[in-house]
Amino acid sequence: MFISIDEKASLWFSKEFDIIKPFSIRMFPQYAGFGAKHKGYSLAFSAEQPANLGFKKELNGITFFVEGNDVWFFEETETYLSVDDRLEEIHVIYKEKSTQH
Repeated sequence: MFISIDEKASLWFSKEFDIIKPFSIRMFPQYAGFGAKHKGYSLAFSAEQPANLGFKKELNGITFFVEGNDVWFFEETETYLSVDDRLEEIHVIYKEKSTQH
């Protein structure tokens, strides 16, 4: 599991959630229509505190985390969070890890 969050994404979360730092952002799979990684699921975000931490990354006063029961969504994948400058929205890219023997 690898999750990359760039500076633009960090600034977007600061602006979008408008919460005084430090704060935490949970990243989790949400059943919604179709998804780029798992059919029927997309990546969702909420401002909350971790309960059963499976992954965390701190950047600019924000703790980004995944709960232990949501780790399956990110396994065997590199996940990159950035911002689509044209849309001014979060942009997520998934790259499957190659399994070499």
